[in-house]
Amino acid sequence: MKLDSKIPEGPIAEKWSKHKFNIKLVNPANKRKYDIIVVGTGLAGASAAASFGELGYNVKAFCFQDSPRRAHSIAAQGGINAAKNYQNDGDSVFRLFYDTVKGGDYRSREANVHRLSEVSVDIIDQCVAQGVPFAREYGGLLANRSFGGAQVSRTFYARGQTGQQLLLGAYSALSRQIANGKVKMYPREEMLDLVMVDGKARGIVTRNLITGKIESHSAHAVVLATGGYGNVFYLSTNAMGSNATAAWRAHKKGAYFANPCFTQIHPTCIPVSGDHQSKLTLMSESLRNDGRVWVPKEVSDAEKIRRGELKPTDLPEEKRDYYLERRYPAFGNLVPRDVASRNAKNMCDDGKGVSKSGLAVFLDFADAIKRDGRSTIEGKYGNLFDMYQQITGENPYETPMMIYPAVHYTMGGLWVDYNLMTTVDGLYSLGECNFSDHGANRLGASALMQGLADGYFVIPYTIGDYLAKMSYDKVPTDHEAFKQAEADVKGKIEKLLSIKGEKTVDDFHKALGNIMWEYCGMSRNEAGLKKAKVEIQKLREEFWQNVNVIGSSDELNISLEKANRVADFLELGELMVDDALHRSESCGGHFREESQTEEGEAKRKDDEFSFVSAWEYTGPEAPATLHKEELVFENVKLTQRSYK
Repeated sequence: MKLDSKIPEGPIAEKWSKHKFNIKLVNPANKRKYDIIVVGTGLAGASAAASFGELGYNVKAFCFQDSPRRAHSIAAQGGINAAKNYQNDGDSVFRLFYDTVKGGDYRSREANVHRLSEVSVDIIDQCVAQGVPFAREYGGLLANRSFGGAQVSRTFYARGQTGQQLLLGAYSALSRQIANGKVKMYPREEMLDLVMVDGKARGIVTRNLITGKIESHSAHAVVLATGGYGNVFYLSTNAMGSNATAAWRAHKKGAYFANPCFTQIHPTCIPVSGDHQSKLTLMSESLRNDGRVWVPKEVSDAEKIRRGELKPTDLPEEKRDYYLERRYPAFGNLVPRDVASRNAKNMCDDGKGVSKSGLAVFLDFADAIKRDGRSTIEGKYGNLFDMYQQITGENPYETPMMIYPAVHYTMGGLWVDYNLMTTVDGLYSLGECNFSDHGANRLGASALMQGLADGYFVIPYTIGDYLAKMSYDKVPTDHEAFKQAEADVKGKIEKLLSIKGEKTVDDFHKALGNIMWEYCGMSRNEAGLKKAKVEIQKLREEFWQNVNVIGSSDELNISLEKANRVADFLELGELMVDDALHRSESCGGHFREESQTEEGEAKRKDDEFSFVSAWEYTGPEAPATLHKEELVFENVKLTQRSYK
């Protein structure tokens, strides 16, 4: 299959407006004749479902949580970008576009990123109208703060809980449509397969997580908004329920998976405290506005701090290395996440880590508190500081936070064209579930932006172009395709329950996570990736022979839920390794040790790898087939990224 991105012709600033005029429309009277399934009710899914309902479509929305309010979008604490230039500091739609393409290390699609930048300004107005309590300046105007990878203040925020407030706004819009009868909500239902009829996505098979019942649901189109796959690493900032199953099962039905190796490591996480942990906690990137990152200049001082013989507050200024400010004077502590993460790792590798494990650096607010006062810092970040103290037992107002990089966001995902359709007709992918906007590294405060842009302002237009060409006929759920999909799902569940091995699902998940973090984490090399591939294959073989899934299929069974998800992670992990092995350049969060500058920065190979890697599933244990979407840059010049 030749990948057709369907990027409109013409100047980049006019592509989206012209495209909206040229695509086919469904008239209001006909919209009520179409059914749309939306899987996932985070920001992208909730906004899409609410918008479809408002337009008149019949919507079926699914989430595995007990309420859409529990979607992981709430964890995006720091803010949402928009090019409104309220600070009058030189921002514009084009500057947001440029910063995002540059921040992604020139591995994203220009047209999609520019559209994202254009509609960003509308998102803020939409959310204010919904009552989202954005922070405001003294005069009443909306406030902004800075985030990594930008030299302007364009990030709108609600203290340190922006994602939660935005999700409540989208949830209120969704609830209105549920009350109106246009959206039927299916909580505690997990998608386990995509149903294809005549080569088109026409429904899904789900498992009711309370009763265990396998159910089929039919529609004219299916929209996936199920988030990222960071939990393949076991330890990550994602909620434990976050998984890749919906996207992965769609991949196995023909949807290409793009750039799976592009994983974001977030620099500002609470360090690992022991083997007992099941997840990590993110401290928002917004903290780097006022916090200064440092380590001791001397290894001996770092050793004393690790042993508890020296307090960080007692180390004089001249013995501290504010290494981000030293290395990147133009951006300082607000360099992009991949740059900050690699530098933190390098400092710890050099023996200057400050936690007992040696895997942490300081994030210090002493100067900000002295400059602005404690009450100001509390107003900006109070809930984050409280969270840190509850987890670590230390007061960050009085002693520096300790932070270390951790897996956070995944830039890879299902390949989509400009209309957000995958390589499967009628199957769409929104938000973190697709690959399209962030390239090899996501700039902070752009996940919320993409989720709401896709849900409120893109998919409501583009899905009509597809539906307008379809008949109104519905496919009944007793169709042979649904029966076969249900049988496949039940067969896999029965197989998992029948193994009755000696290891728990978590044992295998942790083992996979260790392999992924060690060999496909913050840095990768050829030998390590080849070793990882072999280790994952051995682990997957053992999983299907020795996993112990307790309980039965006709009840609430968390062990079975996890087993389904980990089985998919064991396949996805190998594809991530294959992608990282094939892409022998370094770019953004994908750092191949063989490809770096003299100063240790990521070194791209534009002549070889200026493309999207789109992988096609070819069968169990068969190697995936690589397809390439060449990236064309007409509006930005490809240069070595510099934040100095």
